[in-house]
Amino acid sequence: MKEKILIVDDERDIIKMLDYNLKKEGFRVISAYDGEDAIDSALKERPDLIVLDLMLPGLDGLEVCKTIKKENKTANIPIIMLTAKAQEADKIVGLELGADDYITKPFSPRELIARIKAVLRRVKEKGDLPEILKIGMLSIDFSKIQVSVGGKPVELTSKEFELLKTLIKAKGRVLSRDYLLDTIWGFDHAIEIQTRTVDVHIRTLRKKLKRAAEYIVTVKNYGYRFELE
Repeated sequence: MKEKILIVDDERDIIKMLDYNLKKEGFRVISAYDGEDAIDSALKERPDLIVLDLMLPGLDGLEVCKTIKKENKTANIPIIMLTAKAQEADKIVGLELGADDYITKPFSPRELIARIKAVLRRVKEKGDLPEILKIGMLSIDFSKIQVSVGGKPVELTSKEFELLKTLIKAKGRVLSRDYLLDTIWGFDHAIEIQTRTVDVHIRTLRKKLKRAAEYIVTVKNYGYRFELE
């Protein structure tokens, strides 16, 4: 069965247009017109991906994104932010909150559908990991999205958790910054700040992991790898 897409936008013409084009591609489509409805639909319908407008009545898209990524039931649902705002600051805030990609209005349905397919493909390619993985002092419960070091819980953001998960899945291989950007954030590499985004997340992740930070190894001028014991 084809993937289910939740479209969240207060502009009915946009929802109608996306509904038509996505169904034409074989996707199942549900829609919401405000923030509260979006959260309810995400919890109830468990879509495979959410297209989320930033400018919504009531709860705005950033608040919706934050709420969805905090809920265990919906934290792993990929989100593509959709907005008329093109400012870099808005883009980075959305991505830092856990959005997987970002597209600005006006846009072509073909471009958005291509982005949707790319994000869904990345999700599938991540593959399966054991429900609970223990590496030395580090313990990761992938089903509950929980991490602990030496038995003490560690609070990670959704992006920090995905970063850790991606590094572990590589089984010691070195992952470039570009690969990590494309896999976890999935957006255009044109802006220099995007490379810094990976480094900032790695730095924060290491700080939170404390003694287990030594597992994350920097490969100079290239990227990072996770050192398995």
